[in-house]
Amino acid sequence: MILGMSLSTFTILHTAISLVGIVSGVVVVFGLLSGKRLDRWTALFLLTTVLTSVTGFMFPFDHLLPSHKVGMISLVVLAFALVARYSIRLAGGWRRTYVLTAVMALYLNVFVLVVQSFLKVPALHALAPTQQEPPFLVAQLIVLAIFIWLAIAAVKGFRDDNRRALRQAA
Repeated sequence: MILGMSLSTFTILHTAISLVGIVSGVVVVFGLLSGKRLDRWTALFLLTTVLTSVTGFMFPFDHLLPSHKVGMISLVVLAFALVARYSIRLAGGWRRTYVLTAVMALYLNVFVLVVQSFLKVPALHALAPTQQEPPFLVAQLIVLAIFIWLAIAAVKGFRDDNRRALRQAA
């Protein structure tokens, strides 16, 4: 039992939170690409992404797993995103810090989604049963390349509002 739920019920809850985090994160990143803050989507993304990592630590385990390491990295990244977004309110270089950490937090969720997909989806598992095979590595490299591009584009798209206004007026 975890939080009064069976392991299977808790797994479904954890997975649902993760998927909401990924979907809302995609919305937030596309908002960043076009220079929009999307405050409610951002709050949902950050909350569900924190909850994804926190609930991941609640599963029974007897030693530190790679998923725990990803969860720890995600929580550190999210701490910077939360400080940049809500405490410092995107002032100065913290605007770029927020964009990069938001994209990185989404990447980490998608990274885990790919890992879990290759573990749980029979057709993918058959292609890469140990996750050392080329199909898994290619999938992760494609995801990484997409997120590097998204991070660069989001930094460019989510510039200071004053600079954007000046560029549009010119």
